[in-house]
Amino acid sequence: MSMAVASLRFLARRRHQLRLAVPGTRAAFLSDTAEEAPQAAPPPPGRKVLESFREEFEIGGRLIAFETGKMARFANGSVVISMEETNVLSTVAAAKSSDPVRDFLPLTVDYQEKQYAQGVIPTTYMRREGAPKERELLCGRIIDRPIRPLFPHGFYHEVQITVNVLSSDGKQDPDVMAANASSAALMLSDVPWNGPIGVIRVGRIDGNFVLNPTVDELGLSDLNLVYACSRDKTLMIDVQAREITERDLQAGMKLAHSEAVKYIDPQIRLAKRAGKEKREYKLSMISDENYEKIRTLSEAPIEEVFTDKSYGKFERGEALQKITESVKEKLEEECDEESLKFLPKAVDTVRKQVIRKRIIKEGLRVDGRRLDEVRPLYCESSTYPILHGSALFSRGDTQVLCTVTLGAPGDAQRLDSIVGPPTKRFMLHYSFPPFSINEVAKRGGLNRREVGHGTLAEKALLAVLPPEGDFPYTVRVNSEVMASDGSTSMASVCGGSMALMDAGIPVREHVAGVSVGLVSETDPTTGDISSYRILTDILGLEDHLGDMDFKIAGTRRGITAIQLDIKPAGIPLDIVCESLEPARKARNQILDRMDQEISSARAINDGSSPRLATLSFSSDSLRKLLFHRKKIEQDTGARVSVSDGTVTIVAKTQPIMDKAIEKVEFLVGREIEVGKTYKGIVSSIKEYGAFVDFNGGQQGLLHISELSHEPVSKVTDIISVGQALSLTCIGQDVRGNIKLSLKANLPHSHQPEKELASEDATLLPNQDLVGWAAVENMPSKDADVNSSNSKDEDDTTEETPAFSTPTVIIRSAADCDAQDVANGPTKKRSKAASSKVAKPSPRASKPTKEQQEARKATPKKASTTSTAKKSKKEKADDSASNGLDKGKADDSASNGLNAIPEQEISNTLKHSSPKNFRSGSIKLGDVVTAKVYQIRAYGLVLELSDGVRGMHKFVENSQNNFEVGEEVLVKCDTFSAKGVPVFSVLD
Repeated sequence: MSMAVASLRFLARRRHQLRLAVPGTRAAFLSDTAEEAPQAAPPPPGRKVLESFREEFEIGGRLIAFETGKMARFANGSVVISMEETNVLSTVAAAKSSDPVRDFLPLTVDYQEKQYAQGVIPTTYMRREGAPKERELLCGRIIDRPIRPLFPHGFYHEVQITVNVLSSDGKQDPDVMAANASSAALMLSDVPWNGPIGVIRVGRIDGNFVLNPTVDELGLSDLNLVYACSRDKTLMIDVQAREITERDLQAGMKLAHSEAVKYIDPQIRLAKRAGKEKREYKLSMISDENYEKIRTLSEAPIEEVFTDKSYGKFERGEALQKITESVKEKLEEECDEESLKFLPKAVDTVRKQVIRKRIIKEGLRVDGRRLDEVRPLYCESSTYPILHGSALFSRGDTQVLCTVTLGAPGDAQRLDSIVGPPTKRFMLHYSFPPFSINEVAKRGGLNRREVGHGTLAEKALLAVLPPEGDFPYTVRVNSEVMASDGSTSMASVCGGSMALMDAGIPVREHVAGVSVGLVSETDPTTGDISSYRILTDILGLEDHLGDMDFKIAGTRRGITAIQLDIKPAGIPLDIVCESLEPARKARNQILDRMDQEISSARAINDGSSPRLATLSFSSDSLRKLLFHRKKIEQDTGARVSVSDGTVTIVAKTQPIMDKAIEKVEFLVGREIEVGKTYKGIVSSIKEYGAFVDFNGGQQGLLHISELSHEPVSKVTDIISVGQALSLTCIGQDVRGNIKLSLKANLPHSHQPEKELASEDATLLPNQDLVGWAAVENMPSKDADVNSSNSKDEDDTTEETPAFSTPTVIIRSAADCDAQDVANGPTKKRSKAASSKVAKPSPRASKPTKEQQEARKATPKKASTTSTAKKSKKEKADDSASNGLDKGKADDSASNGLNAIPEQEISNTLKHSSPKNFRSGSIKLGDVVTAKVYQIRAYGLVLELSDGVRGMHKFVENSQNNFEVGEEVLVKCDTFSAKGVPVFSVLD
C-alpha cells in the first residue's frame, strides 16, 4: 500500500515538471533548477503619438478653436470645439448603403448633456442620465435645421450626428458651439454635403448688440437671436425677443450674417489638412425619361384638381391619390418597373411644379385667396368655465384648444440643464394627436416636433407675462390641436394668449402669430432665385410644396418669437427681411379679432381660479413647517411650498385658503400686534385665568376678567385645557407678558335699562339661569322712573362703572406653578381654619349646552312680555330657582364672618349712613346698611344707598330669613373680578 502511494506522488511530481515545447516539437522535461533560471524582461510599450490638427480664430472678442485627430478617431468625422472652458465633441457616421424604397433623408441628431460636464452626479435613482430632456431635443433641432437642406437631392443614406458636451463652465450655451462643430465634422467626413455653415448667437443689451453673449448677459438682453447661414444665404433663424421692432431685428440679422461667416474659413482650412476625400454614394434619382412619362400622365388631372376651389383638404388629397393610382395602373400595364419604383416621388414633384407655376405666373393660391390674405378667424374665450382659463382659436380649418392651469411656485418645472435657470415657471405643452389629420398612429413619449412647436409658442407668450414678483403663480398652458391645416404653432400662440387673459393673468396685451411662405424659381445656370412670391398664412400643402416656413409671432409693439425653416440650400437675407412686413400686417388683423373677443384679463378670483397667498417668515421659524407641511396639505386640501423664508399657499377656494393660513400661522407664528386676532390652545388653567399657546409656540395670559362681558367666578366654567380659542391681543404688562382677551371677540349687548330689568326679572318657561347676573346690568330701585327716559338720552349718556377692575400683574405659567408649590401648605391651613368658622356653600351646577343656547337665543321682547304677565310671587319663585356660581372671590365672603366690636360698628354707622355713602369710596372692611333687592337660591342681591348693587352668598346650615326691601347690616369682605363688592351679613 505504501509503495503504491509513493508511486503516485512520483508521477504527480514529474507531471508538474513537464513542460510542453512549441507546437510540433516533442515534450521537454525541465528540472527544478531549470525552472528557477531568470527570464528576460518584456520590452516596454512604445509611446503612441496622436496627430491632431487645430484651427483657432476669434469672434466677438472670444477665442474659438476647432480640433480633430485626438478624440473619436474611428468616427467618420469628429471635431472638438472649444470656447474658454467649454468643450463640445461632435461626431458623424453614415451608412454605406441606403434602402431602395426610401425617398427621404434619415438624418438623426443626438445631443447629450451629461452631468459630469459640470462636476455633478445625477440625482436620479440610478444616478445616471435617462431619456433625452426637452433641452437636448431642442438643441438637436438647432443642429438639424441648418444642415439638412445642404445634403444633395437623392442622398438617402442614414446619417447620425452625435454631440457630447465634454466640459462646461456655465458661461456659454453649448448649442451654438455644437452646431458649428457638427458642420466641421461633416466637412472632415466622406459624406457628400454642400457646407460649411456658420452659426452665431446675438443679443442686445441697452440697445447695443452683443456677439456670443454669456448666459448672464442673456438675462439682461431683450434679444436672443440664433442665426445660421452659408457664405451668402440664410439657412435658419431662431428668435426670442421682448417686442423688438422689425427694423431693429433686420439690423441684428445683418450683423449676425457678417459675423457668422467667420466660422466658415477655419472649417475649410481644417478640412484641407485633415479631411477625407468625399466618396461616391449612390443617389436615388429618377431618370429624365421616366420622369417625363409620369409627368405626361399626371400633369393635366392634377391641374384640374387645383383649379377647383370647392375641394377641401381631404377631398383634394383623395383626388390626388386617385390620380396616382391611375398612373400606377398604366405603368403596370407597360411593366415599367423603374418608373413604378419612383412613382410617389415623381407624382409629388409634378404636383409641386403645378402649384408653384400657378402661384408665380398667375398669383393664384390653392384655396383661391390673395397672396396676402388671412383665412377666416374664429375666437372664443372661456370655452370651459370650470377650467382656470380656456380658449378656442380657429384660422381656416386649423383649430386649437388652449387651456391654462395655475399652480404654486413649487409646481415650477425643474431643469437639469448645465446652463440656464434651474426652474421654469411658465410652460406651454403642445400636443398634435393623430386624429387632427385623420390618421391612425401610436402616441409615444416626447416628440421632437411637438417639443419644438410648444417651445416656439412658449417663447412668444413669455414676453408679455407679468414679473414673478407681481404674479408668483406657476402657469401651464396646454395646446391641443383639434384640426391641422397649416401653422398650428401660431394658432397655439393666439389661443394661448386668449386663455391667459381668461385665466385672469395680467398680461400686457395679446400676442398673435402667423406663418409666411415663399415660392420661388431659380436660374438653372447660376442657381440664383429669379422670381418669387411671398405667401401670408400658408396652408399645410403650401408649406409642404413651398420653399420656406417663416413663423413670426408678436404684439402690436414688436416681435416676440421667430422660427425660420427652409427647404432649398439657402434663401437671400433680403427676401427674409422683406417677409417681415406682410407678417406684421396679418398679425395686426388677427390681434383686432382677438381683442373683440377678450381685450383684458378677467379678475383672478372669478370662476374657478385658485387663490394664492404669500407669507414671509424667518428661516428659523420655518423649520417647524417643513415637518408638518404634508399634514397641513392633507387636512386642508391646499398646496404649501416653502423657499427662502417665504411660504406660498395655493387653494381652490377662499375657505380652504383661510384654513390653511390659519394652520400655518398657528404653527409658525407671526409678529404680534395689539388688536389682532390669533388662534390659540389653552395649555394650563390657574385661579386668575389661563395660559394659552398661540402664534407658533408663544404663550400669553388670558385673565379671568377677559373671559366674558359678564362676571365669571370660575375659569373652568368658561374654558378647559386643550380648547381652541380665538383671542385678541390687548397689550403687554410691565413684565412684557402678552395679555389676551376672549371677550373682545364676543358681541357686547348694549340694551336699554328697562329691557335689562325685565329680562333679569323673569325667564322663558324652559330656561334656567345659573350663577350671578352681572351686577352692573341689574335694574335699580328707580327702574320704572328711568324707563320713561327717551332712547336718545340712553344712547348719548355714557355710563361709568361704579368700580374699577384692580390692576393684575401677569406672570408666566412657570412662575405661577412655582408660586403654587411654595404656597401649598399655607393654603391648606387657611382652608382648614376657614372651615371651622363656616362650611362652604354648595357649588352651583353648570348650565347645560342647550340651556346656554336657549338663553342666547331668547329675544328681549318676549322676555319683557312674560315679565308683565307674572305676579310678584312668580318672580320670587324664578329668583329662587336661579343658581349661584361658586368662585374664589366668593369663598372669601363666606369665610369672613368675623365678629365686629360694637364700638367699631357704631363708629362705622356714623360715617356710613345710607344718605351720605358713596359706592365709589367703599373699602375692604367697611360696614354699611343695604337693602335686600332680590333673593336668589344661593344668595342675595343687595342695593346700596346710591343704587349700586352688591352680593351676599348664603352659608350652609344658616338661617336665611330675608325679605325683599329689608335693611341689613353688611360688611365688605372682597370684590369680584368685575369690581362688584361681596358682603357678609352681620348679626
